[in-house]
Amino acid sequence: MGWSVGEVAAFAGVSVRTLHHYDEIGLLRPRARSRAGHRRYDDADLDRLQQILFYRELGFPLDEVAALLDDPDADPVALLRRQYELLTARAERLQQMAEAVRRAMEARTMGIHLTPEEKFEVFGDYDPDRHAEEVRERWGNTEAYAQSQARAASYAKEDWLRIKAEQDDWAARIVAARDAGEPADGPAAMDLAEEHRRAVNRFYYDCDHRMHTCLAEMYVADPRFTAFYESLGPGMARYLHDAILANAARRAT
Repeated sequence: MGWSVGEVAAFAGVSVRTLHHYDEIGLLRPRARSRAGHRRYDDADLDRLQQILFYRELGFPLDEVAALLDDPDADPVALLRRQYELLTARAERLQQMAEAVRRAMEARTMGIHLTPEEKFEVFGDYDPDRHAEEVRERWGNTEAYAQSQARAASYAKEDWLRIKAEQDDWAARIVAARDAGEPADGPAAMDLAEEHRRAVNRFYYDCDHRMHTCLAEMYVADPRFTAFYESLGPGMARYLHDAILANAARRAT
């Protein structure tokens, strides 16, 4: 008995009106009719519909689809192979487009909505967007990451400049303390370590003393963190690490 136009429309994902149109232009005329004159589609009709939908998905106009399917010399297997090649090529292009969109979203989630000139003014040679992918891969599933992104997304250029000014002032004072011979486990260094923790807590994400000690370990274990603090002065990465651990121990007691 075959399938009715409504049934075919449902499982093919097209409208009844579309099937009626295909019938009217001769693109897909069902091979049978019911006694009441209603369209009935058989397996061959469904195979042709599948071919039509493949080509339509690829953007072929209906007249070209008809010419391809009605060519008496056309090899059905060759047609399928060609469709497969076209669909595969399109899938690759869509994947490339999706990757481009993903990179754009990643840059957005970093919350650094500044022009290149503004970025240089705030961050100098450091480009935070360049490290967005690594940050997401390492910490993307953490609450701290989500909190940091939410806060960063709300910052304007003036906010970043204020944050940088505070961080630069803190950096100058901890370097001065180290150069003055203050021990890393002394009150002055521990107070500066506590100030550092509170800045992280205020600007980026909730940072208790346990989290702070985890950061301290990265400052000496990860060459990129080490290089940043060593740029303040030789030995500063280790000095800050020791001050943070001493401060955490002080708070624990």
